Amino acid sequence: MAAKRTTKALTATAAHEARAERLQAATGALATAAIAAMDEELPWFGKLSAQDRSWIGLVAQSGITAFVDWFRDPEAHSSMPTRMFGSAPREFTRVISLHQTVDLVRTTIEMIEDTIGDLLPTDDVPVVREAMQRYAREVAFAAATVYAQAAEMRGAWDARLEALVVDSVIRGEADESVRSRASALGWTGTATGTTGSSEVAVVVGRAPEADLGTENVADAVRAAAREAGADALCAMQGDRLVIVLGGTSKPVDIVQKLAGWFGPGPIVVGPVVKDLMSAVTSARAAVAGLRAAPGWPDAPRPVQADELLPERSLSGDGHARRQLASDVYGPLTIGDGVLRDTVAAYLDSGGSIEATARAMFIHANTVRYRLKRVGEITGYSPTNPRDAFTLRVALTLGRLLNPEPGTYVL
Repeated sequence: MAAKRTTKALTATAAHEARAERLQAATGALATAAIAAMDEELPWFGKLSAQDRSWIGLVAQSGITAFVDWFRDPEAHSSMPTRMFGSAPREFTRVISLHQTVDLVRTTIEMIEDTIGDLLPTDDVPVVREAMQRYAREVAFAAATVYAQAAEMRGAWDARLEALVVDSVIRGEADESVRSRASALGWTGTATGTTGSSEVAVVVGRAPEADLGTENVADAVRAAAREAGADALCAMQGDRLVIVLGGTSKPVDIVQKLAGWFGPGPIVVGPVVKDLMSAVTSARAAVAGLRAAPGWPDAPRPVQADELLPERSLSGDGHARRQLASDVYGPLTIGDGVLRDTVAAYLDSGGSIEATARAMFIHANTVRYRLKRVGEITGYSPTNPRDAFTLRVALTLGRLLNPEPGTYVL
């Protein structure tokens, strides 16, 4: 009995080997028929370049050859379905989509099932078709794996490229190459559903404490920004999170919806600029504002960088000093400088209108009128404690930068 079983097993093995040899001999005809079927049934295939069609032909031929090896000994060639894609270069996944790859596999399998009846003996056809069904499932999983790995690699590369773009903006090196790199990342700089150029603002805050991963945070920030109607580039820089917002003239409204992705502490929004090439101005103010923010513990979150001008000037920000001197002190010196003198007397008197009137020998209503004019001209009201502090610093800086009465030069 044992001898009969052994003889029967040897006979089955020999029959299977013979069937595999016949299938091996038919691979050339199957590969040719596969390319012809793709050209006939897939409209997009004929639109590819000759090089791309050659790559796909190599994959198809590799797949048919791999099927023969797998059919001959499935256990010894269990990894063959995954390896069949090794003949295609990395760019293969950029040439055709996963959906198109599935169409290729389906077309090839259907072609083999329809063709093997003409190439193999009748007894071989059911066995080969059953094996092909099993193999097709493995090929589908292999294709999904290849595209998943390609997506991971692109994601990692995009994250590095995005960090490089944001770093260039922070360091003031935004040029045409930065614009090109941002465009490669899908940056349009425009609000959702709009076209044309847009305004840009840079936002800086502390990085989140939770170990969420740079890519996870960046993806979430971009998604939230798009939902809010803006475009965004995002990068972690050490212990800070930097976001470049595009497509909005009201970045504070957008940042309020993104605040949850920042760590504890201040979030500073730089001034709005016309485009990405000018974003260094916004970035410089935002970074300086984050450095100076501890000087104003009760600052709103988020806070605009221009609201931190006094703290920025005290922390050594020369741009903030010049801005206070030109935009706040400068307008007060127009004419005979009466507005400057009035606000200085008001601040020196501890915020008393009556004391200011007595010191300047004018009516109290005149003081009130002049203080109102100061607020209209500079945007800072002397009667507001926070604005009064800003005016005090601006007066001091203006005097230091322009010591001569009646002259104002920056």
